[in-house]
Amino acid sequence: MRAALVGIDFGAGDFSASLEELALLARSAGAEPVTTITAKRSSPDPAHFVGSGKADEIAQACLADKIDIVIFNHALSPAQQRNLEKRLNVRVVDRTSLILDIFAQRAQSHEGKLQVELAQLQHLATRLIRGWTHLERQKGGIGLRGPGETQLETDRRLIGERVKMLRTRLAKLRKQHETQRRARGRNKTFSVSLVGYTNAGKSTLFNTLTKAGVYVANQLFATLDTTSRRLYLGEEAGSVVMSDTVGFVRELPHQLVAAFRATLEETIHADLLLHVVDGSSPVRMEQIEQVNEVLREIGADHIPQILVWNKIDAAGLEPGVERDEYDKISRVFISAHSGAGLDLLRDAIVEAAKSEPGLTSADGQDDDVRGISHDVASTAADGIPITTPAGPH
Repeated sequence: MRAALVGIDFGAGDFSASLEELALLARSAGAEPVTTITAKRSSPDPAHFVGSGKADEIAQACLADKIDIVIFNHALSPAQQRNLEKRLNVRVVDRTSLILDIFAQRAQSHEGKLQVELAQLQHLATRLIRGWTHLERQKGGIGLRGPGETQLETDRRLIGERVKMLRTRLAKLRKQHETQRRARGRNKTFSVSLVGYTNAGKSTLFNTLTKAGVYVANQLFATLDTTSRRLYLGEEAGSVVMSDTVGFVRELPHQLVAAFRATLEETIHADLLLHVVDGSSPVRMEQIEQVNEVLREIGADHIPQILVWNKIDAAGLEPGVERDEYDKISRVFISAHSGAGLDLLRDAIVEAAKSEPGLTSADGQDDDVRGISHDVASTAADGIPITTPAGPH
């Protein structure tokens, strides 16, 4: 699908880096960026976001380059999206819809699919134009519509019922996760969660440490489902539970943060966060702030955090450790790909685990507690997690 990328510089942040990220997002969704159109504005145009003149320029580019879809690097209002599609005569997608589409493609587990569908319905409910008549089949079309009820009202009601059902299912899964966490809490097992910007190398690091076999690719949001494994750190610390979580991105849609709250709660209840950073990225500091912003949003900003400076081989750095003014490890320089510095990271986890009073290793526990070392992505058709061994994903 040939795509035209549109970015408007409002004078905030690194505009060029944001456009590069949009191109990566577009390719991750299966589109091929053909042309990029930029402009500077002080504020968005209420009708077309870009103004009528720039809209005509985009329309000409669509004709000249045979564009199939126009992707905006911003969130568009429903009215702006409709006006642009009428003016350009091609499909228009904003940044939020693009990320939602990528999540829909990547979701593998029953829980992940439920979360993505909930986020999509919440986003698309404001963009209804007789687009949801197929949902009638779930309830039977005959006799469904009341006297005087319009098609749009029927569609909106059907979406509301579907959203309610999805929330009920996700609440059930949330309770199951809470039961597993309570079992871990009774035994005070030390838990570690990997967090970070998408494509920072979290899953590669997770696989290297735990031999989990989680899917890894050089693309944004390669993995969505949280996976937990036990990691043995020697006789001194025994085993800890490590979890790989979904990556973050700037302007992550609020619908996704809300829908994936059940998945992200593994992060909220962790004893230590390993914040994986792409050390070779020129905008790594902005990415760190974006991750911290999402952590604040989900209530995980109080958890102790170690910055894991990954990809040092690409950045020309050496393995090492930095400590803060309290002599606690604050940053570890590693390469998950080559394995450089991983011994330092293991030592840092051991040091953090030993500083937590009353915590025990995950070894020697009963079957109920071993259930926490499961692959959250492996679920039965009815949404009940299946406990799996710490083998390939």
